[in-house]
Amino acid sequence: MTSPAPVSSSQLRVLYVLDRDQPINLRTLGEVLGSAPPSVSRMCDRLAALGLVERSPSSASRRELELRLSSRGENYLKDLRAHHETGLLDVISAMPPEELAALAVGLSSFRLAVEDVASKTTGDAAESA
Repeated sequence: MTSPAPVSSSQLRVLYVLDRDQPINLRTLGEVLGSAPPSVSRMCDRLAALGLVERSPSSASRRELELRLSSRGENYLKDLRAHHETGLLDVISAMPPEELAALAVGLSSFRLAVEDVASKTTGDAAESA
């Protein structure tokens, strides 16, 4: 089901960032990843060699390149997500009903806690601005 192109966890993170934020230039990608430009450039070189990423001249600056997922990169992520979803559904369907109910309660509590932390973080950021 998943594409045969092997990618490291760091490269996969690049693919996820591109999926969310494309087009993006190398400098911005490096900032998002917290990585040095030469490291980001090498990762993108490898991903381009695998056919997962495309580079094109930036519409904003002739000195920059924009990075995008190629159709192969989009398909790779789609297949990977489908594979993960199938695995999760297999596990969930094997759970006894009472444990499934407990999981639902726990996930609901987790979601509420995440929203609470996010609203406090957003509020703190707004107060310091």
